Amino acid sequence: MKSNTNTNILITGALHEQALALFKSHNTARGCIIRYHPDCERRELLGLVKDAQVLVTRSETDVDREVIDAAPELRVIARAAVGVGNIDIPYATERGILVINCPGKNTNSAAEHTLGLLLGMLRNIPQAHQHLKQGGWDRHRFTGHEARGLKIGIVGLGNVGHRVAKFAHGFDMQVFAYDPYIAPHVFERHAVRPCKTLQELAKNVDVLSVHVPLNKETRGMVNGEILDLMPRGSRVINAARGGIISEVDLLKSLESGQISGAGIDTWDKEPTPLLGLVQHPHVWCTPHIGASTDEAQLAIGETIVEQVFKAIEGGVVDFPVNLPEVGVIDNALLRSYALLAEKIGALMGQLVDFNPARVELGYRGDLAKMDHSLIRLSWMKGYAAHVVDDYVSFVNVSSHIEKLGLAVAELEDSDSASYKSALRVMMTGGAGASLTVGGIVFDECYLRISTVNDFMFEIDPNGTMILVENHDKPGVIGDVGHYLASKGINIDSFELSRNRKGGKAMALIKVDADRAAIDIKSMTALPNIVNVRVANL
Repeated sequence: MKSNTNTNILITGALHEQALALFKSHNTARGCIIRYHPDCERRELLGLVKDAQVLVTRSETDVDREVIDAAPELRVIARAAVGVGNIDIPYATERGILVINCPGKNTNSAAEHTLGLLLGMLRNIPQAHQHLKQGGWDRHRFTGHEARGLKIGIVGLGNVGHRVAKFAHGFDMQVFAYDPYIAPHVFERHAVRPCKTLQELAKNVDVLSVHVPLNKETRGMVNGEILDLMPRGSRVINAARGGIISEVDLLKSLESGQISGAGIDTWDKEPTPLLGLVQHPHVWCTPHIGASTDEAQLAIGETIVEQVFKAIEGGVVDFPVNLPEVGVIDNALLRSYALLAEKIGALMGQLVDFNPARVELGYRGDLAKMDHSLIRLSWMKGYAAHVVDDYVSFVNVSSHIEKLGLAVAELEDSDSASYKSALRVMMTGGAGASLTVGGIVFDECYLRISTVNDFMFEIDPNGTMILVENHDKPGVIGDVGHYLASKGINIDSFELSRNRKGGKAMALIKVDADRAAIDIKSMTALPNIVNVRVANL
């Protein structure tokens, strides 16, 4: 921004008092005007933002297109937390507005709260507290269980997940984890036993705790099927995001006794969570306070003050969510391949079914002669956005990839058919597991996925895509088409490829439906179908 006079900073989210004092100290020191209106109503907000250059928000403020259009002078949107789902980032980027956030500042608080919910369940602490407050005294009524020796299963071994693992080890628990996106040595580093599938994890643990972001892939991932696989009387914890555990299915499991207890901090519908779940006697619940500690809120507040004034003074911020300048890069070929790389990364993040350890990006033709930094970062950003439990930006993505244990290499690819330029990405893991996706750009603007493993295609990487791997037998195309028609799912495009006659074939099918409408299990049961996966790009 490079302006330190008369900068109008509007704060619409409640901040720690020390952070607010830091902001206000800049009123005279840097010529800033600080206006503090926490949790203001929508109509008031639209009036306040008219002359704001900086907007500091929390989850209560929706910064959508209407708000951005009402703020012609806005240059920075600062989210005083990690999540940025309440901000229209693409439109902010289009308008040249920098969006920043505060990742990693509440990791310890969230992990501690997870253990707090577990201990509350095991030792009946809330019930005993309330009973004693009401004048009672019954030592035998509240007999509980030790954490020592219990098997805890962690879904997502990211920032919070690995911290929970550390705490669980401190209680002498046996720690298991399911995270298909991290390298095997990361499990070893945290002394965690890896499970290949969520189903395997569920069968082997007494406590299941989720620590993944909420997206189309993870919504409802812990459903009735997973809960039924757990040993009878097991417990579950959700201090991550509401909706990861199906609350309707969880309530049924609690009522049947399959699940003996649930600790819940985050809810599918806030602030009006499922009443039956809240009131169930075997649910230990809190109102989304995992990050609500003085330490976390002070760290968030101090960070947002520091980042805002770095942006105001034209410095390099540490936690940018977007980079508006990337959209105006002047090399059309490089810009197109950067976008394609992000699409390929997103696709691989949704298709990989093993723990990868290495990634190779191969460049062909004119592309091989260019600086690949943006392409490499774009692939990493597309991939990491689907597999980590934190917000991903161009600036922090290298750190995310490092935490996943992925080694990233680049080379000139001499095996991309006859295309003038091409990009091919190969991901490898243990026991010879691999996934390869390639792509090309026509006329510097038309993006296409050209290969998936041994199969050749030419398909636009947008929308919902179904990948069907099958035996090369007659009738498969008809069966798949008839099945989709029976479900009311319209086919946008259907591309089929085979590696050899009578071998295996793969179809890439673009459909006019959300991925939630695709029943993978029933589709896989069709004759000659080997595997079905769904991705959204």
